[in-house]
Amino acid sequence: MQIKEPVCRVRKTAGILTSRNRLMLDEKPCEVVVTVNEEDVDGIPIGLIERGVRAALRCESVKKAEVSVTLLDDLRILEMNALYLDRERTTDVIAFSLGGDAGVIGDVYIGYERARRQASELGESWEVELVRLAIHGVLHVLGYDHPDGPERTESKMFSLQERLVAQLMADESRM
Repeated sequence: MQIKEPVCRVRKTAGILTSRNRLMLDEKPCEVVVTVNEEDVDGIPIGLIERGVRAALRCESVKKAEVSVTLLDDLRILEMNALYLDRERTTDVIAFSLGGDAGVIGDVYIGYERARRQASELGESWEVELVRLAIHGVLHVLGYDHPDGPERTESKMFSLQERLVAQLMADESRM
């Protein structure tokens, strides 16, 4: 398997920071797009989030995918949660699998304000929590699920998510 260097463009337009990055695996594209819908949010580790998404796809041997990750404030993720999942509360991540014959297609929405609070509660950095939520969302797109409540931390999905986060952060510390 030959991996070509990613082509990364980051642009800011109309208050939206967008990164588009394509990595070719066996000549089939895996495309990851990270979007921040707020003009005044600094310190978003877009490259790290992309690497987290790719790690989740790679662990499932996905060679062709289009995954969009969008970071939303509390109000916007609350609106999405109410509209699409009929839940009247904020959440940390929402994922939709739009799959088909063309490969994995999915949208992941991360509540970055909630992520910041959770990171503080967990004693983690905000960057690590954003990566965790991106990986969590992609695993949902790939068909993984977990029970609600305390049992979620004992699920196969949670174990895989935490292993991927640990591996990615260990790799980052060596860079």
